Amino acid sequence: MRICLFSSKPYDHQSFLAAHRPSHWHLQFHETRLTHDSAALADGCEVVCAFINDDLSAPVLERLAAGGTRLVALRSAGYNHVDLVTAQRLGLPVVRVPAYSPHAVAEHAAALVLALNRRIHRAFNRTREGDFSLHGLTGFDLHGKTVGIIGGGKIGQVFARIMQGFGCQVLIHDPFPLAGLDAIGARQAPLDEVIGQSDILSLHCPLTEASYHLIDATRLAQMKRGVMLINTGRGALIDTPALIGALKSGQLGYLGLDVYEEESELFFEDHSDLPLQDDTLARLLTFPNVIVTAHQAFLTHEALAAIAQTTLDNIAAWLAGRPSNEVRAGA
Repeated sequence: MRICLFSSKPYDHQSFLAAHRPSHWHLQFHETRLTHDSAALADGCEVVCAFINDDLSAPVLERLAAGGTRLVALRSAGYNHVDLVTAQRLGLPVVRVPAYSPHAVAEHAAALVLALNRRIHRAFNRTREGDFSLHGLTGFDLHGKTVGIIGGGKIGQVFARIMQGFGCQVLIHDPFPLAGLDAIGARQAPLDEVIGQSDILSLHCPLTEASYHLIDATRLAQMKRGVMLINTGRGALIDTPALIGALKSGQLGYLGLDVYEEESELFFEDHSDLPLQDDTLARLLTFPNVIVTAHQAFLTHEALAAIAQTTLDNIAAWLAGRPSNEVRAGA
């Protein structure tokens, strides 16, 4: 059986080749993104393995099905980039990796908090240039601060434990009742309370129609002045242009992004020899109180191993007629 992996990088090669799989499964790695034009590379492959910035719109799914693809196996938890209605119409099952290492993403969010607060990025650049002055590097104690978390799933709760360990007061908003929050020192609260009371606000919710541009100019105005905003979830949770005005006015004091609304044409590739064409991102990168990382929160050895093994296990379950981690339209 042939499995075609799009948007694959050297770390994907290593993790998938190290994972347990039947010897007759042939892994075909392609660094190129999946698009309508590149879909021909999957001709004759029963399984297409796609990542978050691959195009799985109706035309692409139709092209894949015509080329013999029978399963789409996502190497991600999110599936908002998949036209599930078309996939269902084509009889093309879609499976995902619902959880890999929640610690990887939560710890990266915490790293952004610490780096922004203590200006680690600015201090690093200064000392490399022989500037050992401390002006402009003053941070604040995390102890006693209120941390708001939007999205109380596995990642959100791991992040809550980390921040509670610093002595923070933790509020979590989630549309569903959450059990066991007392054990991690957190309290579930309405969205308006979480947004209005937080000194640090971190997004860990999925991207849905309801959460699209959850953070916009109105929500930013409701936050405490000087708030820190962290997003390791999905780029479109934030109306990105609205951030610029909030940063300029000082309403938004710190911004840490690992995801970006228009990241699909930029992230995971080296564009260092080219001028940055995205004016909004270029403007964000001029602020000294902004850190942008290129969707690397998942990138740990443990998470990569879990993603590879779960993906291959999903394929095996589908072959056995017992699909696992399948996502369907309207589910």
